[in-house]
Amino acid sequence: MVLLRLFSFLLGHVSLVVRGEFLEKFVNMAASRGIYLWDITRLSNDRVRVRVRISDVRPLRHIARATKSCFKIVERRGMPFMINRMKKRKLLAIGGVFFLVTLYFLSSFVWFINVTGNDKLSDAEIKKIAAEAGLRPGVAKWDLDAKQVERNLREKIPSVAWAGVYVKGTRVTIEIAERKLMQEDPHKGEAAHIVAGKAGLIKEVLVLNGQAMVKEGDTVLPGSILISGEIKEEMIPEETNQPLPRGQEPPEPQTVSRFVQAKGIVRARVWYEGYGECRISETLEKLSGQQKTSVRIKFGTKEIIISGPGESPYRYYEEKQTVKSLPRWRNIVIPVELRTVHYLEKIKERVHYGREGAKRIAEQKAMEEVNAKLPEGAKVIERRLEQVNIGREEELVRMKAFVETVEDIGIMKPFKATEEDND
Repeated sequence: MVLLRLFSFLLGHVSLVVRGEFLEKFVNMAASRGIYLWDITRLSNDRVRVRVRISDVRPLRHIARATKSCFKIVERRGMPFMINRMKKRKLLAIGGVFFLVTLYFLSSFVWFINVTGNDKLSDAEIKKIAAEAGLRPGVAKWDLDAKQVERNLREKIPSVAWAGVYVKGTRVTIEIAERKLMQEDPHKGEAAHIVAGKAGLIKEVLVLNGQAMVKEGDTVLPGSILISGEIKEEMIPEETNQPLPRGQEPPEPQTVSRFVQAKGIVRARVWYEGYGECRISETLEKLSGQQKTSVRIKFGTKEIIISGPGESPYRYYEEKQTVKSLPRWRNIVIPVELRTVHYLEKIKERVHYGREGAKRIAEQKAMEEVNAKLPEGAKVIERRLEQVNIGREEELVRMKAFVETVEDIGIMKPFKATEEDND
């Protein structure tokens, strides 16, 4: 269908209004002779509007005479008619062609340069370095070497870790990724445990430094040590060639503690809970769009109303006001204020959600509450909703949302080695 319409536009088509008593016969005879009619619209009992290609207009005259009908061309569309109109308006055609050529020529240049991704570096500094490599407003796109601009930005600005230059139309976008300076760890070199930041069921323990204190399947509470920063090692006394006296036992191995900063990842299953409720019917307040404005001048404690009401003319309303004061003069405060008070009318509307509608709203509130508790990077493995029943019918729907996640629950907790020794 689309190809036929496109073909008809290229060859040209017209809209006809056909008048006669045998319009159905007219359409059927045209179809039987291979004449394609489309957008057939009945205007009245004896009139119909159709579209047909230019080449099929002449054969339709014979069909019109055979069916005692007549038609009139009411609209001409397509490429041939446009060309004919252009021939009559040569200056307009020349101007249109000149405009298109000029537009194409101007679109071959760069006119706008945008910089994104920069935080500490200024746009002007980046554009200056890019201009040294040939990227400036007005440069032809065929003379622009995007790779050279990227290399120049990385070489001339040490704080740039990566640069990308993208050309789209007459706009060039420079994307910058700055080097992130490593922040010094405040606990670097200090003995520390990794403890549980929240309760959970251990699923995976990966120790990079320290000694694991939990294993998969263990339940931990907030503050429980997951990876200890104290590594206990047994020191076995050196053996001597001399035999021990009779009755004397060899010395027992001694335990020595070595203190490190524990490092590792401890993932656990963690459960979150959210609650939401919604009434089946409730009264809502909303602005009606009506408002009254009151302008007043205040001198000290006295107030004069210049225009508008002295108080709100509405029963339910919201009040907004702006205050303008005179500027100070030589540290003297002039106690004059211009107050503009807007009274916005509110109307109360009774809304009935129904039990199912209230249930959906309560579910949404419960999920919003529980989603607000989820930390970034937590992997959600289950979501569950339950309706709370209190044992009696009420005009309120209560829902609870339960979400189970797998996340890293370890947080670093420094300690003093001397205190740990005493423990």
